[in-house]
Amino acid sequence: MRASVLAFALVLLLSADVAFSAEVRMAYNGPPDEEHNAVHYFAVRFKAMVEEATAGRVKLYLFPDSQLGNEEERMDLTMKMPVVNVASYAGMGPILPELYAASVPFMFDSYRAAHLFFDESQYWSRVKERFKERTGAILLEAVEEGEFLAFTNSKREIRSPDDFKGLRFRAMDEGQMIIYSAFGASGVPIPWTELYMALKTGVADGQMNPPTYVIIGSLYEVQKYMTMANIQYSDQFLVVNGAWFSGLSEEDRKAVEASARRANQMVRQYVEETEKKRLEFLASKGMRIYHPTPQEMQLFRDKAQPAYVKWLEARVGREWLDLALECARRANEASR
Repeated sequence: MRASVLAFALVLLLSADVAFSAEVRMAYNGPPDEEHNAVHYFAVRFKAMVEEATAGRVKLYLFPDSQLGNEEERMDLTMKMPVVNVASYAGMGPILPELYAASVPFMFDSYRAAHLFFDESQYWSRVKERFKERTGAILLEAVEEGEFLAFTNSKREIRSPDDFKGLRFRAMDEGQMIIYSAFGASGVPIPWTELYMALKTGVADGQMNPPTYVIIGSLYEVQKYMTMANIQYSDQFLVVNGAWFSGLSEEDRKAVEASARRANQMVRQYVEETEKKRLEFLASKGMRIYHPTPQEMQLFRDKAQPAYVKWLEARVGREWLDLALECARRANEASR
């Protein structure tokens, strides 16, 4: 309710002055905490770089914690008003379901491969074009928001799909259910707010999340094993209002684009450097952390991807899935 009122108030405020303005509001999820919210880490640096590169001609005002509305409301604002938005799949998916082709499990062997995919691939270029066609807004960057998702559980070390058999895992959505089922495990829908107690009481044996969230939720207290299987790349999407962006001078448009790229490079470095520290912290708390071999990763991929692709095909279309998978294959090869 609070977010909806604020979003409506912003529409009224911006509607009162529809002329171009170099002052723009930047909205995103999560608290204004650089240590625990990588999107805020990105936003702070993006703002500083844009304002410096444009000599103050463009000014950004940060609105973390979904202050300008939920995902749907913020995306609506971004299409209509001078707003910069960092949207998750929840905000992008209803408008651009083709984007889900980038969420197929075990697509990427490394961070470097994911970076190449979201910076240079044909799939990414086509996604950006399609987004602009449908919304008039501009998709600039896939912002790294955390480490790759990892499996954790309290029963045994997971080195192959066979190790899942008989286990119950917390599932955040239907897609996670598909992954667990492909491995012979079962999925149980459990909200984040109830996850710790569900793991403690045995309602679920395990879950999947980036190490960051294992720490934030103190899940290391109720989970013994972690498998760093690069399940899915964790990212959100920087989008800007098209009319506002077009109203900038060519020099300032280039400055915004360059700042977005540089800030994303910085948050990538931050996330990937702090991953090692986070894993060391989890190990110090007694978690056993396993990194699968390339051969073991292929077993996970061979089991999960066909089932997930079949489930996703009706939502995305085979053409987009094939393109994303081929571009991911090339990115993996180029990163080795």
